[in-house]
Order: sequence, then C-alpha cells, then structure tokens
Amino acid sequence: MNYNDYELNISQRERELEASTALPALMRKVYVWMSLALAITGFTAYAVADIPNLQEIILMNRWVFWGLIIAEFGLVIAISAGINKLSLTTATLLFVLYSVVNGATLSVIFIAYTLGSIATVFFITAGTFAVMAFIGYTTKADLSKMGKLLFMALIGMIIATLVNVFFVKSGMFDLVLSYIGVLIFVGLTAYDTQKIKVMLMQAGDMSERSQKIALLGALSLYLDFINLFIYLLRIFGRRN
Repeated sequence: MNYNDYELNISQRERELEASTALPALMRKVYVWMSLALAITGFTAYAVADIPNLQEIILMNRWVFWGLIIAEFGLVIAISAGINKLSLTTATLLFVLYSVVNGATLSVIFIAYTLGSIATVFFITAGTFAVMAFIGYTTKADLSKMGKLLFMALIGMIIATLVNVFFVKSGMFDLVLSYIGVLIFVGLTAYDTQKIKVMLMQAGDMSERSQKIALLGALSLYLDFINLFIYLLRIFGRRN
C-alpha cells in the first residue's frame, strides 16, 4: 500500500466515523423539533380555545378560518419547496409559525371534545406513533413501494372526504374514512421514518444542509402525528 492509498483509507474511515456519529444526532434533532412543534401547537390550541373572542373570530368568520387553512398550506409549501434557498434559522422560524397557525385551527377540538378524551387519544397516538417509528427505523425491509401506495390512498381519501363534506354528508362514511385515515398515517409514520433515516445517512455530517433535511423530516413526522391524532379523535373522542 502506498502513501496515497493509506491517506484514502484514512479519509474514508473518518467519513464513516462522522456518518455513524452524525446520524443519531440528526435523528435526535428530528424528534426534538417535532416534539417542540407539537408542544407549540397544543399550547396555542388550548390558549385560543380559552379566549372566547378569538374562538368566535375563527369559528364565525369563514374568511379567517379559510385564511388560516390557506396559510398552513402556504407555509408547508414554502418550507418544503424553498428549503434549499432558506437559511436554517428562517426555515425553523417558518416551522414554528406553522405550528402556531395549525394550533389556532385545531383549537376547535377543545370545544368539540372533552378534555379527558383529548388527553386519552393523545397518549394513544403517541404510543402508536412511537411503535411505528421504531419499526420504520429498525426494519430491513424497503418501505418505498408501500409509501407510494399510501400516498395514492391518501389522495383518494382526501377526494372522498371533500365529496362527503360537500355532497354526501354521511356520518357513517366519515367514520369509515377516519379508520382508513388511521391506517394510512400509521403506515406513513413507518415509511417517513425510514426515508428520513436513509436521507440522513446519505448526508453523513452535521452541516446546515443535513440539519435542513432533519427539519423537513420533523415536519413530515409532525404532520403524520397530527393527522393520526385527528382521525383517532374522530373515532374515540367523546364530544361535549
């Protein structure tokens, strides 16, 4: 072995070592960001629900409610599509803003459901999410095909939900869609976890680019958790 080959092997081992230490740190960032976003959303939702004037503005004014919904979509698109152009700080602030806006729209659950059932469903969601995230992180099976099927199922469910809201207006159909939604987001939790792990393994360092990938991963898992919680709440939640 010549000197150049020796240097090449050393640098390769250094990259492997850096990748092995970067992945756990980046995955911790994913779950810290996700947990903070969930905490912000929950605090905002409870605070808004506890202020009658704010709740009335959101529920009684369609323009405000739909404005919040549009703002949510806009923020998700801005973070996802513009992540390469945004600084890590700006992307993080947009994620925080999205968590606040989503909390405002979700404040209605504190009016529609009892506090006890909300807490119960939250813990059910957390347990289910943790199990599926663990499976997604540890499994050797390739979940990419399952992810594509789940994404198509999600599009179909969204269309069916809109049809039910505006035309069918069936409570039983809504319940069926809720069960389907649970299955879809249970699967997406495992799929997204594996996808995030693979992307962070390929990144292999703690650069700003890698941390942006972790932030996008946190956003994906946050959305999985929130949607899973909402569908479980529709099934198991007790209404006021």
